[in-house]
Amino acid sequence: MEHTDGNIRKSLLSGLFWVLLANLIVKPFWLLVIEMGVQDTVGAEMYGFYFDIFSISYIFNILLDLGITNFNTRNIAQHPKLISKHLSGILSIKLLLFGLYVVVAFSVGALLGYDSSQFKLLGWLTLNQFLSSLILYLRSNFEGLLLFKWDSLLSVLDRVLMIVICGLMLWAPQLTLGGRQFTVFHFVYAQTAAYLVTALVALCVLLRRTGLRRLRWDKPFTLAILKKSLPFALLVLLMASYNRIDPVMLKRLSPNGFGDFNAGIYAGAFRLLDALTMIAYLVSVPLLPIYSKLTKNFDKGCNPSRELNETTKMMFSLVMVFAITASCTLCSVGHELMDLFFSDNVAEYATVFRILVFCIVPISATYVFGTLLTAAGKLRQLNIFAALSLLINLVVNALCIPHWGAIGSAWAAIGAQSFMAIVEIVASVKIFRMKPSPSYILKLVLFALLIIGCTLCYPKIAWWTAIPTMALVAVGLALLLRLVDMKEILKTIKNKS
Repeated sequence: MEHTDGNIRKSLLSGLFWVLLANLIVKPFWLLVIEMGVQDTVGAEMYGFYFDIFSISYIFNILLDLGITNFNTRNIAQHPKLISKHLSGILSIKLLLFGLYVVVAFSVGALLGYDSSQFKLLGWLTLNQFLSSLILYLRSNFEGLLLFKWDSLLSVLDRVLMIVICGLMLWAPQLTLGGRQFTVFHFVYAQTAAYLVTALVALCVLLRRTGLRRLRWDKPFTLAILKKSLPFALLVLLMASYNRIDPVMLKRLSPNGFGDFNAGIYAGAFRLLDALTMIAYLVSVPLLPIYSKLTKNFDKGCNPSRELNETTKMMFSLVMVFAITASCTLCSVGHELMDLFFSDNVAEYATVFRILVFCIVPISATYVFGTLLTAAGKLRQLNIFAALSLLINLVVNALCIPHWGAIGSAWAAIGAQSFMAIVEIVASVKIFRMKPSPSYILKLVLFALLIIGCTLCYPKIAWWTAIPTMALVAVGLALLLRLVDMKEILKTIKNKS
């Protein structure tokens, strides 16, 4: 059934509710307890060894997808009847791309001089990246059909399984490992098992809904899909590069043999940032198909709808309230948080984290406006922006790492992310003829200043008290300044048109 403009935001809020509910229950525990527990167990240097190879596998995992997942979400949202035809053809393409990805990943490993243990780890990580990419593609079909409950379940199933498996290995090694020491390889094996089960569940549900019986190789279809998805592929590659290149450069540019150590320190701070930006990412999951519907006829000369502007304003306000509050609050309690998660090198972790945490603000803005530009098919502009962001990241890293190590990479990340956010906002305002009112901008600036003032002025209290206190203050200020209009949100939820 077609969604009209009258209930688009209701679909968005419903999808956002289910996605956030599932992920906020599971993923913070995974990132903050299990994954950081793994890093603390194996140590900063060994985790840096893992994170460097993981970053290589992550950067080149675009070869597993070539932009097909983002293209598929947008395409199925606009043309849901094509799902059966596309599912068969795209699954065949994914298997072929896996072979290409393995060849490229191992070639890069050879160029970097990997030894046998590094190649072994790279082999398992390439398999995991394939399974993860397959899950994301299968989920894109549920997202395109606006089946957000199924998408929410699948988005956390792998993490639930990893929590169980890794938890047993970390806290009951006598039972699960026969008393052997937990290593990063055990961590990777657990991921493989969890991804495999999740991919099979997603595939079975989708096959049942579509009635697909066999895979079909169709050369013209394959070429057509790849041609349409390649701009998405370039964008993902560029964004993955400027998001994940830091530990790779740290390992190779850090002085005095501190490459693995600096990469490990950066990884520890980055993991907590990853957990925090998950909120903004989850907003973008239901936002992409919704934006795809709202911009479906934009290239045909239609004017941007009022619904598009209102939806963008609502989502931007929500993520900015979260991002500004989280970055300021967590910066003020950074040392206490790092002391909670790590037993060694706490001061080093805290210093990097206090800088890196402010990336939440530009990343959150990117998830809103980057998703809008992606849905509207403005891939050329996005690729130019991402290429420039990568250049900024590389230059700042090259200049700063030899002098400041992981701290230099943190500043490089802020520079690249901020540039990307600013140019996306400017482009969106220009392309979609948005006219943010001066009063709205003033309210947003006032909110930020008040939050900064509160974090600077409140008495020194424990982190577990400061975080909920600032959350309540932020909600109160957002409602008082009408950055978040609860009446409008409730009206949207009750809308049954």
